[in-house]
Amino acid sequence: MKLLSACLITLLSLSVYSQKKLDLKVVDKLDFEVIKKIDSTDLVVKQDTIIHKDIKAEYWDHTVYNPYKDEVVIFPLQLEFNDSTYASPISKNKVVTSRYGWRRGRAHKGIDIDLITGDSLYAMFDGIVRMSRYSKGHGKTVVVRHYNGLETVYAHLSEYGVKENDSVFKGQYLGKGGVSGNARGSHLHLVINYKGIAINPEYLFEFDESNAIRSNEIWVTQQWTRPYVHNSLRQSKISPILTEEDAFTSLKKQKRIYIVKRGDTLSRISRTNNVSIAALCKTNAISKTSVIKPGQKLVIEN
Repeated sequence: MKLLSACLITLLSLSVYSQKKLDLKVVDKLDFEVIKKIDSTDLVVKQDTIIHKDIKAEYWDHTVYNPYKDEVVIFPLQLEFNDSTYASPISKNKVVTSRYGWRRGRAHKGIDIDLITGDSLYAMFDGIVRMSRYSKGHGKTVVVRHYNGLETVYAHLSEYGVKENDSVFKGQYLGKGGVSGNARGSHLHLVINYKGIAINPEYLFEFDESNAIRSNEIWVTQQWTRPYVHNSLRQSKISPILTEEDAFTSLKKQKRIYIVKRGDTLSRISRTNNVSIAALCKTNAISKTSVIKPGQKLVIEN
């Protein structure tokens, strides 16, 4: 603590030399605040308080993938990011081979990024490793909890590079990619969770060379947490919600009627209306094998 105070005094001495008093607030990327009140005549620290957000205080369990099963999450919710970019989880160009959405009759709650077994993986943001162990389906898995409430999940690893309770910084090595668990070929299965609920990663981040976060403040509605309304074969139309007003307005579901044309199939209707087959079936109480006829009315819910 004395060393921290001395460093701050040295750094600030030039800027406060001609001033009577100075209030300084420093907020660093690890989400803690150092608040100083300095008198320029003798440069004595009058107050020294450190407030650190304890992200391990609740639901900190290494043994389960989702420790939040009893937690109720209310939507819409706002997420905040200190940075405008994230660190790429791989060191090469990111090729998304399978997206968040409905896939082969099941929910795919993340995105798959192509890699070669042995490629290094990196933390997208600062945080603490909550889990670094084998998880059913995901194989060797690292879960990092971040200071804004998100957890990033790195699955199908071939080798661990961190231990549980390790603090990690943005871009730090986490392990090596592979094919452990139920993986069809080597890839990184990347999941973005908030209190156990998976969010479509492409709603929050751009997976190209920019490594851009779509907004420092973004609102998440349940549309972006329900795989059945997305198709794993293509990127959903992304329109980030940036204000609370727009978030609550979006809760009013937009429904429209589609009249089946000659030659239509559920697959074709799904593609042309940017809605998954699973969502079509659920909204209209039909199955994937149901026969649809020209003139039949289907409800499209976006």
